[in-house]
Amino acid sequence: MAIQSLFLILFVLLVLLVLGVPISYSIGISSLVVILQTVPLDVSVVTAAQRTFVGMSKFSLTAIPFFILAGNLMNQGGIAKRLVDFVMAILGKLPGALLVTNAGANALFGAISGSASAAAAAVGSMVKEGEERQGYDKGLCAATNGASAPSGLLIPPSNALITYSLASGGTSVAALFLAGYVPGILWAICCMIVGVILAMGKGYGGSEGKYDWKNLGVCTLQAIPALSLIVVVIGGIVGGIFTATEGSAIAVVYALVLGIFYKNITVKSFWKIVVDSAKMSGMVVFLIGVSNILGWVMAFLQIPQAVSAALLGLTDNYFVILLIMNIILLVAGTFMDVTPAILIFTPLFLPIVKSFGMNPIHFGLILVYNLCIGNITPPVGNTLFVAIKVGDSTLAKTIPYMVWYYIAILAGLMLVTYVPFLSMGLPMMAGLA
Repeated sequence: MAIQSLFLILFVLLVLLVLGVPISYSIGISSLVVILQTVPLDVSVVTAAQRTFVGMSKFSLTAIPFFILAGNLMNQGGIAKRLVDFVMAILGKLPGALLVTNAGANALFGAISGSASAAAAAVGSMVKEGEERQGYDKGLCAATNGASAPSGLLIPPSNALITYSLASGGTSVAALFLAGYVPGILWAICCMIVGVILAMGKGYGGSEGKYDWKNLGVCTLQAIPALSLIVVVIGGIVGGIFTATEGSAIAVVYALVLGIFYKNITVKSFWKIVVDSAKMSGMVVFLIGVSNILGWVMAFLQIPQAVSAALLGLTDNYFVILLIMNIILLVAGTFMDVTPAILIFTPLFLPIVKSFGMNPIHFGLILVYNLCIGNITPPVGNTLFVAIKVGDSTLAKTIPYMVWYYIAILAGLMLVTYVPFLSMGLPMMAGLA
């Protein structure tokens, strides 16, 4: 019965998505269709409304709208160029310097802005002129930009990790934030290595002359105000000075002051940023609320237990089960955005991995890493298509290079999956795990 209910949920969800129904409505309707099999209409509708309200009324959820606003303020605050110059000053001597710089700056800007697509658009635009001037292949540039952009979604502050914290029943946000650093940096390094190798094959060199320490000093001073946001917010959350919600509010104030100081935010632009952030926050919060219905339905029908039994019926090998989960998440990520996928698959898979003794923090990073790959994988792949548009390339020219990036990123996923210390090391050192 439980497995049949799961298939019915997925079938209705897929049909509604194909028909163009918004993901939040699709999740709510598919959940109701299933629960109506066992609960009367009046009871199920009231219960669904209650679960939606409960899902949206958690105080910790307030952090997401604040971080969205802070990210939008940063996007308009003029920090992309400063980060690109900073990374270029450090990595500019490597082969394919602009490709490596693109990957490094994407990791930093994506972490600060909280958006892979924003990173691909902003950073890609900054390095585009130099790449064209030096004759870089447009397909290669678009692939590097798109492949590296999601790395920032793993590096805190990360809305995806906050969403996972809520979906997993309250996993420590501070611990998740610390756990995200190594996997996020690993993703960026994988992209840098591929960029250097492909650049060497095409004969793209680094900047000429001796290492310019003076330029590094100037670029570092210019980048410090933006980079300090990460230090202040994450340091405060991990150090217990303030909560993730309070840290998100501090991030808004910091980003606003920085944007005004750089003279990139005016009263008019600020109002537009607030409105855009409110619209985005409304969609995310409503989605989380509606997904709470799905979580309740799964618990009521004991779907996670049935899925666990089905997987254990195939094999009791821990490594094989993790591999199967990775494959399922990779496929799902190609069709779904990160947030709804987290809300759907966390209650399904978390009980299974916990039965093997896996820490929820470790699983959270495996889950988010997996789903972030969907940002750069067709047919959805929003970040990839942003990178292609910014780089004046085409999918046909970009995909051959993306294959090499996919291989490297998937190698990173295997390391994150099967080497727990990569995720758990920092939280354990900080006494949070």
